[in-house]
Amino acid sequence: MLELLGQYAEQSQFFNLFNYITFRTGGAMFTAMIMAFAIGAPFIHWLRKKQGKGQPIRTDGPEGHLLTKKGTPTMGGLIILISLGISALLWSDLQNPYVWAVLIVTVGFGAIGFVDDFAKVTKQHHGGLSAKLRLFFEFSIALVAIIAMLAAEWVATTPGQTHDVMGFLNALMASEPLTAVALPFVNGWGIQLLAFYVLFAMFVVVGFGNAVNLTDGLDGLAIVPVMIAAGTFGMICYLVGRVDYSEYLGIPHVAGVSELATLLGALLGASLGFLWYNAPPARVFMGDTGSLALGGLLGAVAVATKHEIVLAIVGGLFVLETLSVMLQVAVFKRTGKRLFLMAPVHHHFEKLGWQEPTIVIRFWIISVIFALAGLATLKLR
Repeated sequence: MLELLGQYAEQSQFFNLFNYITFRTGGAMFTAMIMAFAIGAPFIHWLRKKQGKGQPIRTDGPEGHLLTKKGTPTMGGLIILISLGISALLWSDLQNPYVWAVLIVTVGFGAIGFVDDFAKVTKQHHGGLSAKLRLFFEFSIALVAIIAMLAAEWVATTPGQTHDVMGFLNALMASEPLTAVALPFVNGWGIQLLAFYVLFAMFVVVGFGNAVNLTDGLDGLAIVPVMIAAGTFGMICYLVGRVDYSEYLGIPHVAGVSELATLLGALLGASLGFLWYNAPPARVFMGDTGSLALGGLLGAVAVATKHEIVLAIVGGLFVLETLSVMLQVAVFKRTGKRLFLMAPVHHHFEKLGWQEPTIVIRFWIISVIFALAGLATLKLR
């Protein structure tokens, strides 16, 4: 029977659609969106019942937060992760190593965020896991995923050769595209990092995970820029994975990464469903469970497609938010004065008297501009 079904699928135009990444990406997006809509309300009710007081609000934050956000449950990122995960397993090619590598980062970072959120809720204090412990686990997970992606790329580019550990280590030390960083506006490969590429890639994944985490401070502020970046990198994955398009555009070709478009489609759909409940005034917060996982996912996709620098452009809003925190700390340590009224920078504008919806929508516009600039780098080479 299975053999007959297989023969029918090969002959059927309808079943042939499942061979197309574009079709499966749309299916993954639609499935994840419906799932997020369906589980959102009962899941939020369950979170509110279990958490009681909800996420603790910083007492040194904007004054209005204590009144408007107190009692709102957190860990809403689980809505995204559950919908994304199930949809990805249904629509993605599970024989593709890049899919599993990115899922390792997503689930691993989500688990770290969950433990952090759980500690905050139970202790009713905004401090969760220690920074050192968080970073240790994040870098460890990133290392495993990056080695898996590099190994997959090495195997794909060296057919017919013997693939063993020593051969892989030699490839990391050789001047090959495997460990090169592509530069925007430059044809082909850019800077060769050799084995240091592994460290660079780890910083990209961990750094972007925490950058999205820092941005998640207002209702809807982080999720829409994540969606914009996901849509942008969905296009990049498709182009990088195609030999014809990558050659035409002069961008690096990485065989197999086009399959990640289905994962990003699932992320986009799950995020749309979550936004329904996270739109101001938010019924649930994403929490570190969601922000760390989604940032890590985008960082891992950027590493897989060799577009790490372009991620800094497409996700420019997240970079600016992170830089505002770094500058605030550096200036305060040096001069004892604050560069911003409060960091991250979205809180600075709150302190200036901007209304929350104004800040959020204007930051969304900035995200669209950054995404367009990132896409422009694909052609302007």
